[in-house]
Amino acid sequence: MYDILIIGAGGAGLSAALSAKKEDAKVAVICEGYPTRSQTSMAQGGINASLANVEEDSVELHISDTIKASGEIGSKSMISKMCQDAPAVVKWLESIGMPYSRTDDNKIAQRQLGGASSKRACYAQDFTGLKILHTLYDRCLKEDIEFLNEKFLLNFCVEEGVVKGVSCLDIRTTEVEFIKAKSVIVATGGYAGLYHGFSTNTNQSTGDGIAAAFRAGAKVSNMEFIQFHPTGLKKSGILISESARGAGGYLVNQKGERFTDELAPRDKVSREIYSQLQEGNEVFLDIRHLGEEFIDENIPQERKLAITYEGVDPVSELIPIAPVAHYSMGGISVNGDMMSSIKGLFAIGECSNSGVHGANRLGGNSLLEIVSFGKLAGERAVKFSADCVFKEPSLDQFESDKLFIETLYDMDKKIDFYEKREFLGDMFYKDVGILRCKGELQSALLEIKALQKEFEFMGLGDRSRVYNTNLVEFIKFKNTLELGEIILESALKREESRGAHFRIDFPKIDDSLKKESVSQKVDDYLCVDFKEVLS
Repeated sequence: MYDILIIGAGGAGLSAALSAKKEDAKVAVICEGYPTRSQTSMAQGGINASLANVEEDSVELHISDTIKASGEIGSKSMISKMCQDAPAVVKWLESIGMPYSRTDDNKIAQRQLGGASSKRACYAQDFTGLKILHTLYDRCLKEDIEFLNEKFLLNFCVEEGVVKGVSCLDIRTTEVEFIKAKSVIVATGGYAGLYHGFSTNTNQSTGDGIAAAFRAGAKVSNMEFIQFHPTGLKKSGILISESARGAGGYLVNQKGERFTDELAPRDKVSREIYSQLQEGNEVFLDIRHLGEEFIDENIPQERKLAITYEGVDPVSELIPIAPVAHYSMGGISVNGDMMSSIKGLFAIGECSNSGVHGANRLGGNSLLEIVSFGKLAGERAVKFSADCVFKEPSLDQFESDKLFIETLYDMDKKIDFYEKREFLGDMFYKDVGILRCKGELQSALLEIKALQKEFEFMGLGDRSRVYNTNLVEFIKFKNTLELGEIILESALKREESRGAHFRIDFPKIDDSLKKESVSQKVDDYLCVDFKEVLS
């Protein structure tokens, strides 16, 4: 049994692991794959912090920018805590080896990202998330933190409202395991991968931790808010970082016309690009004027991605782009200690709703949140574990999940779920995307419910018992169907336009809905309501 069991080995999970280990807790980290492959590595632009080397910036401005970006439904207390903690977070990462880019006078280099009032994002070229991830992982290895790799979360074991551990699938053997823990920290990432084929995320970003927490009885909130990044490569959806615009890149159509403020909040820029595309125009990112030397020194990855996946060299050519699903603001509802409505079950990073993003995340705040609140969750989980009297759980959840896996192997494959996954991604991008309306949302909800009924006819194409990725992807598809219903019910309920949620049938902000949407199971029914935002 572990004191702290962490599900997910991205920046949030690793930060929590280091924090808990510092308190001499018995810690283990469960990872679906391996830590260096986590979604954190895809965060390129930077980590926000108001440092003394940018005179025109302040913590107060950072707080103000974040509240504004949130559509006024971010928690002011949580936003203040995160922004005030930011300089210490950046310096802590530096102290354990984070290789930030530097100015000529050897200060940490900073750039301006969308929605920010000054140069605030500390960066390492355009590999910031990757460098943070490797720095944290190296430190975890030095601290002898235990990693349980290639294990896929199935469900949380919850009895009398308290988490007791998890059931998971060993991907190598397809056997179900039960791991006991005094407290569990969920750090499994978001659900933007539901927009399959139209997302900057990997196929692993299917909200598995959120779905499992919801099944266990946890509340989830703000699930209708999905951020679309303005600059995904047109053919692949692969992210071209905001750092390219922060460095001075332009957005132009095929006529060479600039049509928006490139550093406006992401929701506004994405809508402007989408409008251009709807009018039949093509849209490009233009960084040619920055020069080859600057590009190779500051944003080398963007050049490589454009050449590899789009076949254009941005030193001399325009980069074709389109907005794609990038980040999910909603997730497991947590309090100021990062604990969910289930005792002992904490949630951090993109799988949680800590109140700091509201309706739209400010660029550069995601990396800050995962480290700041990851460390906080580690500390609070240790305290919970020390204070709790652990009672041995039954094996009911374990036995139920073993039966579930065997049932999947016995199902006939009459429908190819991969085809349905493609259909789902296309439908969500079209009907639950940048612009939404009641009719399309209702139609998508009916399709989701039809897919849920068809699930038992989909079955596996691969029935092997060793490294069966088909099995894992099948379970992940089931999770997306569960979350898809919550997203749609929440989007239908919010009859206004706020942040990343834009209803063309309700194009204005409704002050009566200056609240969080909260979804929970009541007598096995999905219920969505609104509650006041934590002050």
